[in-house]
Amino acid sequence: MTNPLGRPAAERRPTGATAILAGLAGLALAGALGYFPVKTFIDFGIDDLPGDAKIVFGLYLGAALLLLIGALVTFFRAVAGAVLLLIGGLAAIGAVVAEPLLLYPGQFSQFFRAVARFELDDAWVRVVAAAGGFVVVVLSLLPATFRYLRHRPAELSYPVQAYPPQSGPPPTW
Repeated sequence: MTNPLGRPAAERRPTGATAILAGLAGLALAGALGYFPVKTFIDFGIDDLPGDAKIVFGLYLGAALLLLIGALVTFFRAVAGAVLLLIGGLAAIGAVVAEPLLLYPGQFSQFFRAVARFELDDAWVRVVAAAGGFVVVVLSLLPATFRYLRHRPAELSYPVQAYPPQSGPPPTW
């Protein structure tokens, strides 16, 4: 596209609102997901937990780590950040779904009913993980996010200053 003078039009910089929101939501979600297993490890210790509980808390910590790294990389304007946020958001949702499957087999609907009523300890973490994971996934999948992260401003080209060849020593001698 050219302007009326026939010169190339300046490329418009895409807005980074969705990418920044995805990064901030990823940071907040990483904090919530990291709080839950750390609090449980402090309260009960890691040795006293059954193997399935260790897997569930590992899923929460893994999702938190993916979201934290994804948010930081997104703030540095790399496309890999949005991909990590997408995977981290899906991992957060997966951790919430895997918890009743591993820890409470056969009580899937009762678990989510108790979470929705906030009857479980730290039920807010599961609600935040499910809702926040969905928000992070949607924000990281938006085309505007990838457009902002892929955008590299065109470098301004300045004319090269050509100096005439000089003969003899430099003037400072």
